[in-house]
Amino acid sequence: MDSIWLILCGALVVFMNPGFAMLETGSCQSKNASSALMHKMVNVIVGTVAWYIFGWALAYGGPYDSDDMLDNGGFIGSKQFAGGGFMETVADGNKKAFTEPAQSKMLGWFFQWAFCTAAATIVSGGVAERVKSGTYGIYAFFMAGFIYPVVVAWTWGDGWLADIGPGFMDFAGSGVVHLTGGISALAGTAILGAREGRFDKDKEEEFYPHSLPLVVFGTFCLWFGWYGFNCGSTLGLNSAENGALAAQVAMNTTISASIAGILVFSLRYGITTIQLGRGNGKYDVSGLCNGILAGLVSITAGCGNVENGSALAIGIIGAFVYQGFSMLLQILKVDDPVDASAVHGACGIWGVLAAALFDWGNGFDHFHGWSGFHCMQVSDTDTTCQTGIGGKALGVNMLMICMICLWAGGLSAIAFAILKVTGLLRIDEDTERQGMDEARHSPSKAYDMTGQASAKNNNEADTQRV
Repeated sequence: MDSIWLILCGALVVFMNPGFAMLETGSCQSKNASSALMHKMVNVIVGTVAWYIFGWALAYGGPYDSDDMLDNGGFIGSKQFAGGGFMETVADGNKKAFTEPAQSKMLGWFFQWAFCTAAATIVSGGVAERVKSGTYGIYAFFMAGFIYPVVVAWTWGDGWLADIGPGFMDFAGSGVVHLTGGISALAGTAILGAREGRFDKDKEEEFYPHSLPLVVFGTFCLWFGWYGFNCGSTLGLNSAENGALAAQVAMNTTISASIAGILVFSLRYGITTIQLGRGNGKYDVSGLCNGILAGLVSITAGCGNVENGSALAIGIIGAFVYQGFSMLLQILKVDDPVDASAVHGACGIWGVLAAALFDWGNGFDHFHGWSGFHCMQVSDTDTTCQTGIGGKALGVNMLMICMICLWAGGLSAIAFAILKVTGLLRIDEDTERQGMDEARHSPSKAYDMTGQASAKNNNEADTQRV
């Protein structure tokens, strides 16, 4: 049951990649559609090689003791590079056997690989339409092979953040996955600079999503895959309690996504009503999509330790967090084509805080965290609930946020800054004006725009006749 469950859920997480691809492609200009699609595919294949050679070992190459850790302090793994030790030769040397009595390492490798590629692909949305393709491929390898695995080692890999007080709480990755990707995207887009003409009021319509059908389809793909992301993080389905927890996670995920989508959609309608005058509000479908994603990110950390009503509250607050940060980016003229840093970064921070604040323990004095339906006990033999640990759990989660921002954001900023100084980061101005598809891709268009061009010409002709 565990193998069926994790392979299925891992496949659902993999399906998030076409969701990211459709969302990013639709959000960009049509002249860069092929480039956006290629970046998403390159991210997966390059990330796979990096995770296989380095990532898994650095993240899970423990157990973390003095013989297995490079710094003897739970910082990073040092075994099982390139799948080493996953299988062992037994008997006469002609048979391979598992090294684990229950779930195999191959099962864990596959499921966690799907998460790794999801974290890395978040960054491409923030740097879309002006980063060099080869350079992004190098960065994707660095992210999947080093930046992300170290964050995992500290947290899900039972590293040092898991040993402080009651330990951190991030059930499915608001911090580990989404904040890591979101803060890295913010570093990249800030260092790259805005697309040419992006904040020119006379040209702003040029940067609207060129295909809302792709944006909506991508959003639904991501929402669908998110059930593998969150529900699969039970890491097993071998008991009735695990099944009930997976169902609770699914319900929480659905509620938070829905309420956040509704609220962001309403907020943007209200904002445009104020800007354009009473009765002239505009429906923002792209904002609705990002609102749904904001709710999904916000609930991801706490989906396994909060009640359904709390999921509703987390989604409501997540909507305001997303909208506020998105507006702040506009004020600061930070050009993030898909709002990756607002959706995944800002809401990732909120999700980690919410997992501690809304824990369904009996009052703030108790804490459930990873124990699911049970309180955290004093020890394996003493089943008494620990007391006075709610505040400590919040403190550990706040520390986790700071460390992820420093590590992932700092290393990404350094990497992008070095690439910018060496001239390897951004495409030239002529290529940016022409579009990466026509300048660098064959065929030069992602899809035939002849029909649209003909319709435009016919409309212009009709206008002239009138």
